[in-house]
Amino acid sequence: MRTGKISRKTKETDIQLELNLDGSGIADINTGIGFFDHMLTSFARHAEFDLKVHADGDLYVDEHHLVEDTGIVLGKVLAEALGDMAGIARFGEARIPMDEALAEVALDVGGRSYLVLKAEFTAPQVGQFSTQLVKHFFETLASNAKITIHASVYGDNDHHKIEALFKAFAYAMKRAVKIEGKEVKSTKGLL
Repeated sequence: MRTGKISRKTKETDIQLELNLDGSGIADINTGIGFFDHMLTSFARHAEFDLKVHADGDLYVDEHHLVEDTGIVLGKVLAEALGDMAGIARFGEARIPMDEALAEVALDVGGRSYLVLKAEFTAPQVGQFSTQLVKHFFETLASNAKITIHASVYGDNDHHKIEALFKAFAYAMKRAVKIEGKEVKSTKGLL
């Protein structure tokens, strides 16, 4: 089974996260930030990963630490669940519309982290979730999972744009981690 489980506790957050890459999209998410819970649930459902996230943090300050630390832990758990990455497709991409919004994500689960995100948001918040944290979450996740993500989105409604991004990321990840053989897809022989 390609699974991972990490608990991480700091002075700012306390996060327990479990992931099964070969799941069926079952999500048990509780971060205390409703819109973020919605995005993580959507990610799990569309990637068909089983994901459990229980996170507490200093939300009396703001949501930054909790979102950032969840990105750290999810990235580390993805790396743990993928192991040596032998046999995976490695590359994945998706284009996902949501009403007037369209998101595109292309990624490489190849052991190098990088994020390129082309997105503009007009509202400072969606629910209790700062739109500034979209880029920060994906940066932190990419860095800790050691994946390269190129993403873009356009549209009018920030909720639609962010949700389309999370769904496109989900479908791209689903395709990238699919088992297609036994070897590592690299001329180096390892990632």
